[in-house]
Amino acid sequence: MKGKFIVFEGSDGSGKSTILEKVKKYLDDNKVDYIFTREPGGTKIGEQIRNILLNNNNEDMDDKTEALLFAAQRAQNVEEVIKKGISEGKLVISDRFVLSSLAYQGYARDLGVEGVKSINDFATGALKPDYTFFLDVDPITVLNRKKISVKADRLEEEGNSFHEKVYQGYKKLLDKNTIIIDASKSVEEVEKETLEKLIKILEAK
Repeated sequence: MKGKFIVFEGSDGSGKSTILEKVKKYLDDNKVDYIFTREPGGTKIGEQIRNILLNNNNEDMDDKTEALLFAAQRAQNVEEVIKKGISEGKLVISDRFVLSSLAYQGYARDLGVEGVKSINDFATGALKPDYTFFLDVDPITVLNRKKISVKADRLEEEGNSFHEKVYQGYKKLLDKNTIIIDASKSVEEVEKETLEKLIKILEAK
């Protein structure tokens, strides 16, 4: 039986990491056979690339270099983790995937969505998630959350205009397989809505 591939997306500060911890707890408690991965990262090679991408000392990184590094770690993640999990009939949950690159590098970095899509199609074999959960929260709310957050990485430290463009990029790029979650609500409300939608997907398996 073929597994399912579900991606969680959202701007920095959307609460995605918090909700993913809630999702993993639910899956663990209900003994769901799943694999969790993240981007950048997810593999030994991918985590090394992650360190390069998010290191605050690499402020001189060219935008094209950034886009290619994201695609490179994604290629490794797809071959080593994601495709394997799907073929074994498991649920694969990923913290970010191609949509992140389209919004961050294609749209916010002005590299062009089609160009970034092309290198990611090559990297992933044009693999697409079955469903994408998008945690939708406006940039003003995100900005207020960031004021009380932990130390930011290289991308999180970009200016407000960059993150506004990321958000607008996401909104333009969402497709019919995207489940939009209102992430401006409380953590409890976001968790409830997310799990309700996820359970429906799992029950339809």
